Amino acid sequence: MTKQTSDTGLVIENITKSFGRGAIALKNTDFQVVPGEMVALIGASGSGKSTLLRHVSGFLAADVGSGAIRVGSNMVQKNGQVHRQIRRMRSDIGFIFQQFNLVGRMSVLTNVLTGMLPRVPLWRSLFGLFTPQEKQEAYEALKVIGIEALAYQRASTLSGGQQQRVAIARCLVQKAKIILADEPIASLDPESARTVMDILAKINRDHGITVLVSLHQVQFARRYCPRTIALRMGEVIYDGPSADLTPQHLRTLYGASVEELLDGTETLEFVSA
Repeated sequence: MTKQTSDTGLVIENITKSFGRGAIALKNTDFQVVPGEMVALIGASGSGKSTLLRHVSGFLAADVGSGAIRVGSNMVQKNGQVHRQIRRMRSDIGFIFQQFNLVGRMSVLTNVLTGMLPRVPLWRSLFGLFTPQEKQEAYEALKVIGIEALAYQRASTLSGGQQQRVAIARCLVQKAKIILADEPIASLDPESARTVMDILAKINRDHGITVLVSLHQVQFARRYCPRTIALRMGEVIYDGPSADLTPQHLRTLYGASVEELLDGTETLEFVSA
């Protein structure tokens, strides 16, 4: 695939989100991601990671009067109102879900081709009428992530790690300029998790695509992302080099033992790093 350099960063300005009975999911969240960065978003369950990513993609609106979110030159939302052209804007935003979000009865190649839906005519997408050139582009994306041999298998026959790799290929075909990955390795075994993170790092490095990935496993943030942003109860409590996230630092940030924040199989590796 052709190498590209993303000109798309992310600006989040004082975003607050509350749900029923005063529950605060995000509280004055404020940070920027420059184009081409790969940034980890960490925090315990319920810290606001998934909620924040859904605000960036325009799936959720912040509280009325609450700040703004801009992706590249597009104002996704402002003052609690999602832009009315959000569907068009999402063509630049790739979203990788924890549970893969593939159509199991369709082939791997067809699932990847759905990434083209924002830029092909509706009638063609409804009938699955993709050109040979478009199919070749999808096949090339599968080659990038290393599973082109599975192109014509049903997606439901793939392992979890393979399905997540298909989701990444779909973002490549979409020509996303920024990828939001919502705990993409949470349900994977350690080997598959490393493979998925290797691929995300590769496309960030080789294609210049901006990546914001939420992670529960701190050791993956330190290994793959130069910068980490940590949330606690909807607030940014750390924003800096991932290498500085020592066990002692994490205890201060989270008020919990480091063992609760790390995958137990790699705790010793992290502590000794």
